[in-house]
Amino acid sequence: MIIEKINCPADVKTLSGDQLETLAGELRQGVLNRVSKGGGHVGPNLGVVELTVALARVFDFPADKIVFDVSHQIYPYKMLTGRAHGFTDEARFGEVSGYASPLEAPEFDTFQVGHTSTSVALAAGLQKARDMRGGKENIIALIGDGSLSGGEAFEGFDVAAEAGSKIIIIVNDNDISIAENHGGLYANLKLLRETSGKAECNFFKAMGYDYYFVPDGNNIGALVEAFEKVKVVNCPAVVHVCTEKGHGYAPAASRKEEFHYCAPFSLDTGRPLSAGGENFSDLLGKYLVNRAASDPKTVVVIAGIPGAMGLNHEMRQALGSQYIDVGIAEECAAAVSSGLAKGGMRPVWSVFGTFIQRAYDQIAQDICINGNAAVINVAGCSAFGMNDVTHACLADIPMLSHIPGLVYLAPATWEEFIAMENWALDQNAQPVAIRMPVAVVHADKPCDSDFSRLNTYKTMHRGSRVAIIALGNFYQKGESVAALLAKEKIDATLVNPRFITGVDEDLLNSLTADHELVVTLEDGFIDGGFGERIARHFAATSMRVLCKGIAKGLYDRFNANELLAANRLLDEQIAADILAILQRK
Repeated sequence: MIIEKINCPADVKTLSGDQLETLAGELRQGVLNRVSKGGGHVGPNLGVVELTVALARVFDFPADKIVFDVSHQIYPYKMLTGRAHGFTDEARFGEVSGYASPLEAPEFDTFQVGHTSTSVALAAGLQKARDMRGGKENIIALIGDGSLSGGEAFEGFDVAAEAGSKIIIIVNDNDISIAENHGGLYANLKLLRETSGKAECNFFKAMGYDYYFVPDGNNIGALVEAFEKVKVVNCPAVVHVCTEKGHGYAPAASRKEEFHYCAPFSLDTGRPLSAGGENFSDLLGKYLVNRAASDPKTVVVIAGIPGAMGLNHEMRQALGSQYIDVGIAEECAAAVSSGLAKGGMRPVWSVFGTFIQRAYDQIAQDICINGNAAVINVAGCSAFGMNDVTHACLADIPMLSHIPGLVYLAPATWEEFIAMENWALDQNAQPVAIRMPVAVVHADKPCDSDFSRLNTYKTMHRGSRVAIIALGNFYQKGESVAALLAKEKIDATLVNPRFITGVDEDLLNSLTADHELVVTLEDGFIDGGFGERIARHFAATSMRVLCKGIAKGLYDRFNANELLAANRLLDEQIAADILAILQRK
């Protein structure tokens, strides 16, 4: 195999035209081998195989620098930069991240990247640094897969164009984002595709870029020719490349949205290996469609990830005008939600916690300072959620719970989530965020339906000596710890706090009469988290407080149970720590 002889991109320069085609086929098989067995981004990577080969043929990596947007399109590049084993050898998949990682290959991966729309701005910084040093290397940004819709992409284009020096921005236009594209810019991309790049209306030229159009972005020869031309240009340039998402694998090419990211699947059939079953995403999608059907003021807001929130194409069509996808632009989603609420609608925006970080200012300013009753579903926040360092959702509690005016709720079950969701959408007193549970755990007791008495915790069992306040995802862990303590003749109080953003002073004060230890459990960073708020309340009393959560850190590709064990968050560890404290005078 040719790939076995490729140790770095320079090796590609020695290959014949036929060998380049063979190499592309091997890269495609490497992508499919990894994603079919271990899951990952399928369509985006299949679409840029030829583009990556052409880049390696023309440019001089690592002297030249390339910045990948999101990293959805980095698998072929990784295989050409000494990491093919992460795609060809199943036993070594875990050695290679699915995202750009300088920790793996500092000479080739310029930045750790996992969020969208950042590549051009990052490259503009490299452009400026090179110019100040008097360097000559090429600076390349590869952006696509809907990333142009993010505000930072526009800002990066602005900065790089004004600099006026050489920078090459490759726009990988595969005519789709994660789902369908949204935004006026994509109408111009469509016009450029239909006119072979000759339309007078050209977004990139209007911003001051030289413009090159490659209609067949899966043709290595055409790509090499275009890259050779732009390589000698000494001004900002855009190479608009039209590729096919999922190219070379029929199921991915025909079912583009489904194959953006996949769990393990059969290469022969293109169908998932797991039978699936009920999951929170599917339940959420059905709820949102039914809610909108019964309430004409409900508007579902999405920032580029409808499938992840259970909304397939048919559901989106059914929602009609009660659905808005702003593209991969979380800042815009927050502001649009505020505007919808101000206009008398009931917006509900569903988003992963890792991406909501991008909209902190808009949540604080546009929503909360204005007091508009937008509803935000914050998904995936757990040690059992996504585990790449760029996607881990562990910081939402410290981040959101300190925004004045925002009510942040943590349901323990699906039924409690729906009760909170209905209350949040029916009220108009304040903005509400809801931390969606990560697993479908059904309630065995009735849920409250009115949460208007803010910061009111619910005592699920009243005991003595020890009170366990178990938040959201960790409520069931609280039940398990209480059961372990019961075996030691300790009848622990168990509390479902529900509200992350405040304390129930009456309930907490009542514990001082017959409790000596309060234990808080939270599935997220403990620094600045929920438990510290409880500890602060008891600071001037004799009550001892044990706060249990995850230490703040940058965790990459972690095993959730190992992370919990390292933070003494396994049920037996928590119970042992409680007993040790009780035994100390």
